[in-house]
Amino acid sequence: MLSIGGEDMISDLKPTLPDPDMQEDLTRSPSYTVTCEDYVHVVEFSPFSSGSPASLLAYGGNQYVMVGTCLFQEEDMEVDGVQFNALRAFHHDLRVDALAWSPESRLDRIPTIRFCTAAADRKLRLLTSDLQDQNEVKVMEGHGSYINHLVFEPTEGKQIASVSDDHTCRLWDLDGNETAVLRLRSPGMSVCWHPQDVFKLMVAEKKGTIRFYDLVTQQAILSLDCGHSGPLMSADWCLTNTIKVGAVVGNDWLIWDITRSSYPQEKRPAHKDKARLFRWSIANENLFATTGCPGKISSQVFIHHLGHPQPIMIGSSSVGSGLSWHRMLPLCVVGGDRKLCFWMTEM
Repeated sequence: MLSIGGEDMISDLKPTLPDPDMQEDLTRSPSYTVTCEDYVHVVEFSPFSSGSPASLLAYGGNQYVMVGTCLFQEEDMEVDGVQFNALRAFHHDLRVDALAWSPESRLDRIPTIRFCTAAADRKLRLLTSDLQDQNEVKVMEGHGSYINHLVFEPTEGKQIASVSDDHTCRLWDLDGNETAVLRLRSPGMSVCWHPQDVFKLMVAEKKGTIRFYDLVTQQAILSLDCGHSGPLMSADWCLTNTIKVGAVVGNDWLIWDITRSSYPQEKRPAHKDKARLFRWSIANENLFATTGCPGKISSQVFIHHLGHPQPIMIGSSSVGSGLSWHRMLPLCVVGGDRKLCFWMTEM
């Protein structure tokens, strides 16, 4: 079975609509910004240790992926705000639609960078680099439609899982071979690997079902239901407490405790114009962030704490896209028009 741990912090409060006056009080400018040379479509902190004090960060634009390191003043008193060090820009044939880091990416010893991208041509690209002369790209084909999300197996990084509008979740090895196909009942929107158990995979479908698969049998062993008519756009497994799962469906965010019920423990309205992404903090199991669908001018970022009926912080980013949390700090990043916006929250 899935491992259980951590306290049950989920309350059964009645949904309350966010108060517009309170929203103004909670609205914050980004704690830090980093200027980019182009529009940012995706941004991802590596959730793994890089072997150096700084965290690896990658962001993708129209035909490139920039890889760099971030160090914040909360980590090093000599840093003024944020220190972003660009390591390398990688050419990418098309716009980057999704990106995942390999746990094998490290900067100590012999530097190795490995990440995988998805693009509109329905292909995955596995990029491996020593940040010098050795750069390799493997193109993986198999999906029949748009790829929504992908993830590396987090313990050794020898497998990749991807989900698509083609109603499949596909598994790949590092040679680019497809090793398994899980048939879904609607488009696959999110995929998450259990942090320790290499054979447990979570797949969230647009119709509102989240299934946990045993990869040995390739069968579903548990499922969660949104009980909701709106489309599920994004779901995330809390890696520091794997009994908790969160998602955004329609305008709402939902939280499950998988030991208690297949229906959500808590559900609240968040974004007026439909929610787009849900991500748990890695540093604090009770923090999570949601984003609204990118608007014409700006999209909202809500940071939430379990047990608080309202968001604890609200930010906005010009045509923002992507959402990722720092590995050690209660800090998240969103991409936007020629910049990265970082919000630091109190623990």
